[in-house]
Amino acid sequence: MLTQQTVKRRGRPPAFNRDEALENAMQIFWEHGYEGTSMSELMEAMDMNKPSIYAAFGNKEELFRKALQKYLSGPSAFVKDAVSEPTARQVVKVLLTKAVELMTAQSTPRGCMIVQGALSCGAESKLIQQELISYRSSFEESLKERFELAKTNSDLPKDANTATLAKYVAIIHQGISVQATSGATKEDLMAVIDIVMKNWLVSN
Repeated sequence: MLTQQTVKRRGRPPAFNRDEALENAMQIFWEHGYEGTSMSELMEAMDMNKPSIYAAFGNKEELFRKALQKYLSGPSAFVKDAVSEPTARQVVKVLLTKAVELMTAQSTPRGCMIVQGALSCGAESKLIQQELISYRSSFEESLKERFELAKTNSDLPKDANTATLAKYVAIIHQGISVQATSGATKEDLMAVIDIVMKNWLVSN
């Protein structure tokens, strides 16, 4: 005789929400980094067993890449938006301010998923580390190109070294991530941004 519980077990399984599962994976990778995240943690966070994860997203590397794309198009989308600001000064102010707001938020892991992921990768995760470093290099290059445009528009001094300036901003951005992960408050980090902006270059 079938009991109500037996019928329930044999019924249709709960609908799989791919976006929600990937969101949960992103949060775990963001908090612990690629190498620091275990499959058991992913299985628990995503509420999926290992074969189901592999079938839906691929292996751990492939899942991480998908989670990273979700991070770039979601929480970290402000980076691309900031580059579209009308002046170089505003680009930097918006970029760093939004970074502080995200990296010190109570609702998400602290720090930057890309920065933290690259720092915590060991020899066994060299490929992932190189990919993350490549993303950081692309970020720096996009800043350099934006600052070149600013020079053309007389928004920066003619003798401004755009490569060095881009690296300077990238270093501040990465430092915000490391400090936020270590417990720095929003107020602490905004005070640093105030100093950066007070010393920002002006056109000749």
